[in-house]
Amino acid sequence: MKVSITFLILGLFILLLEANPGIKVKITQKALDYGNQFGVELVKQKLKEKTFEDWNGESTYGFFALNYAISKIRIDNMEFPDTSLSLISGTGIKLLVENASAIATADWSMETWLFKDSGSGAVFISGANLTAIVKVSQNIFGHLKLSLETCKGEVDDMDIKLNHSYRWLYAYSIASLVTSLCSMLATNLCQQVNFVIQKINKDFSQYPVQAHIDNFAVIDYSLINSSTILESSINLDLKGTVYSVEEITEPPFKPTPFVLLNENNSMFYIGISEYFLQSASVAYYTSGAFTISAEQEEMLASYFKLTTDALNSIIPTISHIYAKPLPVIMNLRIIDAPVISLHDNKSILEFSASMEVLAKMPNSTTESMFTLNITTRTHADLIIFNQKLLTTLCLNSFYISLAQSNVGFFEASLLDNFMSYILRIGIIPAANFKLKDGFPLPVLDQIILMKPSIRIYEGFLLISTDIQSLR
Repeated sequence: MKVSITFLILGLFILLLEANPGIKVKITQKALDYGNQFGVELVKQKLKEKTFEDWNGESTYGFFALNYAISKIRIDNMEFPDTSLSLISGTGIKLLVENASAIATADWSMETWLFKDSGSGAVFISGANLTAIVKVSQNIFGHLKLSLETCKGEVDDMDIKLNHSYRWLYAYSIASLVTSLCSMLATNLCQQVNFVIQKINKDFSQYPVQAHIDNFAVIDYSLINSSTILESSINLDLKGTVYSVEEITEPPFKPTPFVLLNENNSMFYIGISEYFLQSASVAYYTSGAFTISAEQEEMLASYFKLTTDALNSIIPTISHIYAKPLPVIMNLRIIDAPVISLHDNKSILEFSASMEVLAKMPNSTTESMFTLNITTRTHADLIIFNQKLLTTLCLNSFYISLAQSNVGFFEASLLDNFMSYILRIGIIPAANFKLKDGFPLPVLDQIILMKPSIRIYEGFLLISTDIQSLR
């Protein structure tokens, strides 16, 4: 059962990759050390809650046979003075438990042709040792797969103390069975390890490698390469591609290779590539997430409360066409998936839009005045909060050009101040409002990230973090 904690740690970021991955995950020895410490306490808790099978047997002594049973076995206390989890390069994980001990209470009964009796007693187990090697690989569906390569369990001694009138006879008879009982318990230790491994593999296989992020996108986090086991870390390559919920098609670009830093100070390192972020941008654009609704356009128009006379000083012909001031409506449309690029210490997002400016006539119809093409360049501030990657856009620069006009030709650059105001006060805040929910990180329930940090490099961003279990 102790091994399950290791696999919980291994599975932590799998619920998020010879192709290049979109996401890389590195699990360090520090994570295994935490899993070891956390696992000891969890095993103690689980063993105290566990119901054990009864022990039954028969022994023959001279002219009489003794039937015995030990039932209702309850673990009262246990100690694991020396346990460790370590990595074997190229293979997997080594679990080592030495000199473990336990105290249990149990009910007992015995029967011979002379008498039968029952009572209660204590079982003292000492010198329990376990060495197991667990191989880390993947199955054909891209799930993580664990297999027990070797396992050896030993139990040095077991002492049973009874508290009844015939305890001397029962103690005498059971003494000859201690060796076989220790052997049975030692074998059971490896059986329990293998049982836990099979259960975890079943859980992994039932978890879909593709999962919906929201109503717009689905992410593929299947393993695409066999895990790389080094002496100091386990390295996992995840596909890390985001698709539109409407159609699962590969993006028109390929992931480029990137290498995580040779650091082991944190428990986990997650490398998120530019490819992953760009595939998300394409998926959300294809699914219509960037579409601005009529209600949002109406809110934008009512927020600025523009009229045609506000544009007269820039485009004089408007005053000739519309003698009386009329309300102005702005229809904004994103015309392509935003382009995301990562560079040392900065992330850039560029998007292209088309904005049609219309006059609202007294009869509630509209007339198009002109259409602008807008290219905007922003930088993105990234933070991790409440297990999510949050993005805030800040305007760097923009460029506008005149696409079409029904009010005569004019220099689009004359609208620079106007567009700067619209972008900074209206459009960028509206985009940040859409981004406020953030991108959920693949973190298991009851696990929180501790002091996560983000660094941006050329082509990828790196999240380094420790974890803490709430269980």
